[in-house]
Amino acid sequence: MKKHLFALTLMAAATAVCAQSNTLDKIKNTGEITLGVRESSGLGYTLGNGKYVGFHTEMAENIVKDLEKDVGKAIKINYQPVTSQNRIPLVTNGTVDLECGSTTNNTARQKDVDFAYTTYVEEVRIATKANSGINSVADLNGKTLAVTTGTTSVQTLRKHRRAEGVNFREVMGKDHADSFLLLETGRADAFIMDGSILAANISKARNPADYKIVGEVLSVEPIACMLRKNDEAFKDAVNKSIVRQIGDGTLENLWDKWFLKPTPPANTVVGLPLSDSTRAAWANPNSKPMEDYTIE
Repeated sequence: MKKHLFALTLMAAATAVCAQSNTLDKIKNTGEITLGVRESSGLGYTLGNGKYVGFHTEMAENIVKDLEKDVGKAIKINYQPVTSQNRIPLVTNGTVDLECGSTTNNTARQKDVDFAYTTYVEEVRIATKANSGINSVADLNGKTLAVTTGTTSVQTLRKHRRAEGVNFREVMGKDHADSFLLLETGRADAFIMDGSILAANISKARNPADYKIVGEVLSVEPIACMLRKNDEAFKDAVNKSIVRQIGDGTLENLWDKWFLKPTPPANTVVGLPLSDSTRAAWANPNSKPMEDYTIE
């Protein structure tokens, strides 16, 4: 009896793994997809009441529209907020089918998840108050830095050659909005993060002119949608949509909409022009990890 129960358990586990690794069939059977979204990222955020918007969020919704053609039916989107801490576990355990937030594609994460084509190439920078006197990595010595839990930016700073001999302390924010609040309220002297996230938070501040983005580019990081490993059919379908959105101008129009024009809720302009690095990634769609990128 014990052997029989054990065999049934193994079969059930195998069935679950198989179901998770065949996302297109899962979506076709249920008519639903669970989309991992961010609540306070530069590429996606919430307006409250279950409404999620932003460059990567709308791009993901376009992917779902293309998936509807692949599966031959309408697909309901279930929005699942994720954080820097739980985004990878929620993808690997099957809770989230596709995460399009602000996740860096790197070799460590590729051991657990797969990434679609790069749709944004990020530059990690320093945000500080305009009157702080901080203008470079060297000026961070003895300062307090805001760090979002589960992100890699401060580790990147510590590895930067210009950070040698620079000592600082860290205070943790539970998400990017919380980290910016630490800067805003004077509990941190600087916030190290992706440039898009810094620019978005500054644009939403009470007095955006009180803040500036300064210093050397600490790293160049490819940002991409994340999905479960070894699900080639689903990854191919997602990549096909991304290529379509690049080719027909949809992605560039979304860039203009979310970075160069007034955005909700306050109708502020983030003011982030399309970078040469991002344009190059669109011209040659790929899933290269961060380690393949270099800073000039």
